[in-house]
Amino acid sequence: MNSTLTQQGLITAAFGRHYLVELNDGEILECVPRGKKSEVACGDRVEILRSSADQGVIERTLPRSSLLYRSDAYRQKIIAANVTQIICVVAVEPSFNDELLARCLIAAQDQQLETLIILNKCDLPADAARTILAPYRAIGYRVLEISAQQNSAPLLPFLQGHTSVLVGQSGMGKSTLINGLLPEAKAATREISTVLDSGKHTTTHARLYHLNTNSNLIDCPGVQMFGLHHLSLGEIESGFVEFAQYLGQCRFHNCSHTHEPNCALLNAVEAGKIDPRRMKLFQDISRPVRTIHGR
Repeated sequence: MNSTLTQQGLITAAFGRHYLVELNDGEILECVPRGKKSEVACGDRVEILRSSADQGVIERTLPRSSLLYRSDAYRQKIIAANVTQIICVVAVEPSFNDELLARCLIAAQDQQLETLIILNKCDLPADAARTILAPYRAIGYRVLEISAQQNSAPLLPFLQGHTSVLVGQSGMGKSTLINGLLPEAKAATREISTVLDSGKHTTTHARLYHLNTNSNLIDCPGVQMFGLHHLSLGEIESGFVEFAQYLGQCRFHNCSHTHEPNCALLNAVEAGKIDPRRMKLFQDISRPVRTIHGR
């Protein structure tokens, strides 16, 4: 490969194996990866080789500062690259899955990302949702209550200087949030459909929007599962930030924190220092790893 012919760019949208790459001068090309594997993500910086006036081939992915992905026993799914903040969007209704929320926060902790929880649709009665989120507030997670249908602007200060990724279940109002922040987002969607031959590639994995010169927002499709098969038990433990002061204090060095006598975490739950629901989430999320290691 002749490096003098390649150009660098930013992946701003992903449609299966087709990607939109924004070159440094702002030009957008439709690109495909070289070879069968497609291991690039929205937010990646890449080197491309132009193959025609408006198309190119991705030759190389440049080093990443972070990589957010989910995995099960069989495969992994890249969500976004080079993000600095994950924004978990939940809503008053429909009811949200707090295990999914916990899993997103573990993934964020693993990649050392800033975190923000948005409770959307707060124009509706929100007491039940606030109760579920109370343990998260108590251990220091930021929770922003908004009604995106009415006003998305309260989110703007939290986005400045970050490449943020929005993650949440379907129906939480992410699209409304995006459209409220970026009225031109629908226009951008139309432009993308034009570039990709009138919407021929309709399944999008993620899409990046520029808020300003140093702030970006990546929108992902709704996720119903967030597998963490790639993380060790220790990494999952670290994802529960309230556990930090108790780790290493259990009677057994290989404690699974499920049934052992003198488990520091179980004792902390008993003493009211760790929320029982959070402890149950840890036990459920870590079960596959514990099963592998017979714990």
